[in-house]
Amino acid sequence: MHPEADSRVRSLYFTGPRTVDVRSRPLPDPGPEEVRVRTIASAISAGTEGLLYRGEAPTELPADEELEALDGDFSFPLRYGYAAVGEVAAVGASVSAEWLGRTVFAYNAHESRFLADPETLLPVPDGISPREATLFANLETAVTFLLDGAPLFGERAAVFGQGTVGLLTTALLARTPLEALVAVEPDEKRRRCAERFGADHAVDPAADEFPDAFREVTGDRADLTYELSGDPDALDDAIATTGFDGRVIVGSWYGTKPATLDLGGRFHRDRIEIRSSQVSTIDPRLSGRWSRQRRHELTWEWLERLEVSELLTHDVPLEDAAEAYELLEKRPDDAIQVLLTYE
Repeated sequence: MHPEADSRVRSLYFTGPRTVDVRSRPLPDPGPEEVRVRTIASAISAGTEGLLYRGEAPTELPADEELEALDGDFSFPLRYGYAAVGEVAAVGASVSAEWLGRTVFAYNAHESRFLADPETLLPVPDGISPREATLFANLETAVTFLLDGAPLFGERAAVFGQGTVGLLTTALLARTPLEALVAVEPDEKRRRCAERFGADHAVDPAADEFPDAFREVTGDRADLTYELSGDPDALDDAIATTGFDGRVIVGSWYGTKPATLDLGGRFHRDRIEIRSSQVSTIDPRLSGRWSRQRRHELTWEWLERLEVSELLTHDVPLEDAAEAYELLEKRPDDAIQVLLTYE
C-alpha cells in the first residue's frame, strides 16, 4: 500500500519529562495555496530536543518565532522538530502541479505528513539524498557559526563538542586558512571522526593536563573558540583555552541549566569576548549581504561537497521514537545523528 493511502497523520509529542508519544489525527487536504508533504525522514536535534526530553527548556519561551511550523511555547505537550525531508504528495488548487513529486526540506516537526506553504519549502538539489538532506538545518547552523566567528587567515581555532553540529562546524573550519584547528571532545570515537573531518588535533577535555594540552599541540591559546558541547561547565574551559583579545562563540543552548563562570582570572585583563550565535538570526552587520536565501544556497552547496554519511548513525521508525530519545539520553556516545523514519 502506498503511504498516501493511509488516512491518518502520525505526530510525535513531548508529553512530559522523558516521555514521548506518537498520536494520530485525520489526514488533512491541502488548502488552495498549500501542499501536503509525505515525510521520508527527519533529524532529531540532540541538543535542543534533549533539553525538551529532559524538561530543561524554559516553558515560557516561544518554540521559534522565525519558523511558521513551530507555534506556541515549550510547555508540555508539544510537537517539535525542524529538519524534515519528504515528497510533495498533493497540491492545492492554486499551486503548480510541478511541485508534485518534488523532494523537499522543511523546518517542520516530526510527523508523517504535513501541510505547508510552498514558499517555506526548500527543494532538495539533485545529488543529495533525502537522508543527507536531513542535515541541512545542522549545516546551516554551522554556516552561521562561521559567519559570526569570522575566522581569519593564520588564526588558531578550537571547537568544544563534536556532536553533529560540532563536527560540521569543524568540517567547514577545516576549509579555511587557519594555522591550527583543535577539536575538544571527551568521546574518543568522535575525536577520531573530528580528525577525519579535518581537525589538526583532537583532545580530551577530561584529561588532567587540559587546557595545557591545547597549548602543547598549537603552541599558544586559541584566537577563536566555539562552545558547542551543550555543557555550561565547558564555558570555563573555552575561556581558559582562548588567548588575548580572543573570541568565544557560544552556539550551545543550555535551557534552564545555569552557567557559573570563573571570570576573576585572565578573562578581564585579556579582553576576551563572549558572543552567542544562533541560526534563526544573523549579525546585523552581515544582514545586508547575507540574506537567508544566500545562506541556504551556500548550505546546499557545502552539503553536497562534504562527505556527511558517516554522521548518520541510526535510523529509528517513528513508532519507536521513545527508544531513539533513550539512546541519546543514556548512550550518547553510541550515536551522532539519529533519524526518525516514516513508512
